[in-house]
Amino acid sequence: MSAPQTIADYMVTELVSLPIDLEINRAVALLLDKRIPGAPVVDETGNLTGILTKKDCFKAALSASYYKQWGGTVGRYMTREVQTLAAGTDIVSAAEAFLASPYRLFPVMENGRLVGVLSRSDLLHAFRDIA
Repeated sequence: MSAPQTIADYMVTELVSLPIDLEINRAVALLLDKRIPGAPVVDETGNLTGILTKKDCFKAALSASYYKQWGGTVGRYMTREVQTLAAGTDIVSAAEAFLASPYRLFPVMENGRLVGVLSRSDLLHAFRDIA
């Protein structure tokens, strides 16, 4: 019997990450241009400090529509309590994590470091490949 596949085989490792002090309008443009649901927020040493999702960006967008200008940084709007997955997580456990949460992507950690992100689409590719 073969070992279960892990998310390390399917996660995105070419990360788009955001600095905490990036202006929110630039972060929104980046998420839209890259067509990604969100991005990890890292400090100057690469440590995960949060995640900014398109849903988080709605707070900034509503404020911008009211005040007629974008304002604030990623740090103001990001989610600080981030649920992560370990790189060695098997794909079934990862699917259960997606089903149990509203998140569209998870940062992936290994030895305390951010090594990738896993989206719902990435995980569906894994299941398609094993079927």
